[in-house]
Amino acid sequence: MIITPIQSKENMAVQKPSIPKGTRDFSPTEMTRRTYMFDTIKSVFKAYGYSPLETPAMENLSTLMGKYGDEGDKLLFKILNSGDFTQKITPELLANPNALAAKICEKGLRYDLTVPFARFVVQHQNDIAFPFKRYQVQPVWRADRPQKGRYREFYQCDVDVVGSKSLLYEFELIKIAEKVFDKLGINVVMKINNRKILFGIAETIGHADKMVDITVAIDKLDKIGLENVENELRERGIEQEAIEKLKPILQLSGSNDEKLEKLKNILGSSETGMKGVEEMETLFGYIKNIGTNLEVEIDLSLARGLNYYTGAIFEVKAKDFAIGSICGGGRYDDLTGIFGMPNTSGVGISFGADRIYDVMLGLNLFPEEANITTKVLFVNFGGEEELCALKQIEALRTAGIPSDIYPESAKMKKQMEYANRRGVPYVVIIGESERAEQKATVKNMHSGEQATVTFDELANYLMK
Repeated sequence: MIITPIQSKENMAVQKPSIPKGTRDFSPTEMTRRTYMFDTIKSVFKAYGYSPLETPAMENLSTLMGKYGDEGDKLLFKILNSGDFTQKITPELLANPNALAAKICEKGLRYDLTVPFARFVVQHQNDIAFPFKRYQVQPVWRADRPQKGRYREFYQCDVDVVGSKSLLYEFELIKIAEKVFDKLGINVVMKINNRKILFGIAETIGHADKMVDITVAIDKLDKIGLENVENELRERGIEQEAIEKLKPILQLSGSNDEKLEKLKNILGSSETGMKGVEEMETLFGYIKNIGTNLEVEIDLSLARGLNYYTGAIFEVKAKDFAIGSICGGGRYDDLTGIFGMPNTSGVGISFGADRIYDVMLGLNLFPEEANITTKVLFVNFGGEEELCALKQIEALRTAGIPSDIYPESAKMKKQMEYANRRGVPYVVIIGESERAEQKATVKNMHSGEQATVTFDELANYLMK
């Protein structure tokens, strides 16, 4: 018996539509807002001479593993090999999850944009002029627990320069952050620290060997509080005497200059720590002489747990909206060395697009044009009036005004309701009398006001 398509549909179970946790659909209105946000951020990147770049959504797992620390590695989305991936599985492999994953997963979704960027630089080093400045706006994936402001799929807007150790680029990134958040209307504070200073602190309290353990713990200070950070440090093998030496350093107060002076006294015996203080003084020298409207604050608890940072580290938070950091980055001296190109320093900063969007939406910072997908809808009366409307629509579209027409000659009420549901701000009516007089009636859907405009003036009127 031949099964018809209708019969097969009847036998199929109805599936409730859904998407994976930590991911989202974006409606046309949301996409219009996001496009405005992305275009604004990109315009600043371009103004500072950065070029666009894209890399694949998936990388070889060997490219990603070991670059983000143990905690980061756990958040990598691994992709099963195509074909019969079970063919090479043995009982011994089943008892060893890490070895099993290595056998059946050779690729993974990118965790960030920085490591793929480093891979690109090494792979294409003969085609690149150094220092190489690039920006990249693409999604990344992390197998994290979804919560407010934290997603499993989210966009990053990265700007990096590789091939120079000049601290001018750290200052440039501060200025880029200033311009981006000024254009978006978000009031922010930038926290800044230096990994060399953090190493100096670890060295001063007698635990240079536990630099990573210390930074991972203190990076959580804002989230879990000092007492819980102390507990985690103890769990990581830091004795109480060292913790007592660390606490007052993390709680240093005063202006940025005062904090740097205090650090000189604390870190005097650490060559690496003093180098970090010197770098910070140079950077703040640029800030004082050139100036910035951005509020910049030294925060010694800022550690940024990613293992590849070696110098300045940044983090930006919104002052008027409760959410985690919306921007962060830092200096990495040898990330490309992992891929066979040592001693190539870089520095970059990443703007968390999804959190920035949430802040702008929560504070109502999107301009009116960023909420509109179609500016004008023409009422359809059919016949000669429909043809006349189509001609005017083409003129408006040529002028760059997003325009549409209702697809059929329906009741006026139905067409107006459709315009309201789509959030169209203007409806244009060309009836028999309007067509004869070469004029259109334009209705403002927000105020209800109407105006009569000649066809020749229609585009200028709607652009105003």
